[in-house]
Amino acid sequence: MSKVEFDCGKWLQEAEEFALPNWSALPSIPLYMDQVMMFTGEALSLFERDEKQSLLTNSMINNYVKSGVVDHPVHKKYSKEHLSKLMMVGLLKQVLSIQDIAVLFSGDEDAEQLYKDFAAAQSGALHETAAGVHPESDAAALRAAALKLAAEATARQAVAQRILMALSDKKKAKK
Repeated sequence: MSKVEFDCGKWLQEAEEFALPNWSALPSIPLYMDQVMMFTGEALSLFERDEKQSLLTNSMINNYVKSGVVDHPVHKKYSKEHLSKLMMVGLLKQVLSIQDIAVLFSGDEDAEQLYKDFAAAQSGALHETAAGVHPESDAAALRAAALKLAAEATARQAVAQRILMALSDKKKAKK
């Protein structure tokens, strides 16, 4: 078994078993920023390219709060609602702009339902995608699989962006 097969196979196995924390598993007491960083870092570690590139940093979180995508913390403490939105933003920002994410968060769903829907969709998509990749394939087949997955991702991103643009335009028209 080559290192590529081992590394890819190990990650794919972790991906097939991955699930975001259930709503009930989110801390019920508000957390300070350093605790938020630790919690979200552990919860999203599968998606980090390497240990040096965190999906969320203090600065990013502060920017999401300033832009209104995430509500202001209460007395510098972050609740379940904050944590759920921060984890969603951490993953969604890979494919959507902050403005598009804000449109996603602007619906009537409460934070718990939005997070549950996102967690189910994320886990389902990840499990399905990981199960379709065969790490024992040769390098050319793995490159072809990566190319196909990237093409699918860009197509899905474009469709999601168009939907969110239409929702944003509809919301502006109501005002």
